[in-house]
Amino acid sequence: MKVRLMPHQREWVLLFTEESARLRQIFGPALVALEHFGSTAVPGMMAKPVIDIMAIVRTREVPEKWAQLLQSLGYHNAGEWGIAGRRLFRKGGENRSHHLHVYPEGHPEIRRHLVLRDYLLTHPQEVEAYSAVKWELARRYDDTEDYSPAKKPYVRALEQRALSWADKQGAE
Repeated sequence: MKVRLMPHQREWVLLFTEESARLRQIFGPALVALEHFGSTAVPGMMAKPVIDIMAIVRTREVPEKWAQLLQSLGYHNAGEWGIAGRRLFRKGGENRSHHLHVYPEGHPEIRRHLVLRDYLLTHPQEVEAYSAVKWELARRYDDTEDYSPAKKPYVRALEQRALSWADKQGAE
């Protein structure tokens, strides 16, 4: 898939809000929370225009009913997609608009995603630096198959800074 990197768009929050209303209907009382995370959740961040939504649910399995209802909204079930216990649903085909990450309550990856988002929201210098890295990599690689692995080392180091920050926040 081609890398479609662009400056932050205010409409991304609205797109998250609109999609959340539809998703709440699907998950019903099993839903613990819906979170907007990833680059589109961070003002000032260069991002691919794909809204990352995290659904935290009270069940370990995604019932077939949910999968069918999500499919009716245009989502394709991509399985765990590299993270055990998560279910990833993608909307929009080659011109993706949303990624829905369904995690059971208490899954260890939830914290990593949300801490990184919160860290970036409070550290504008990190947003600027990460955006510059993304921009440079997008200039070098025009396909996500190359772009995504190339940014992984930077993202891992950024996540470590975010987790250290969160641990210090918890100690205060």
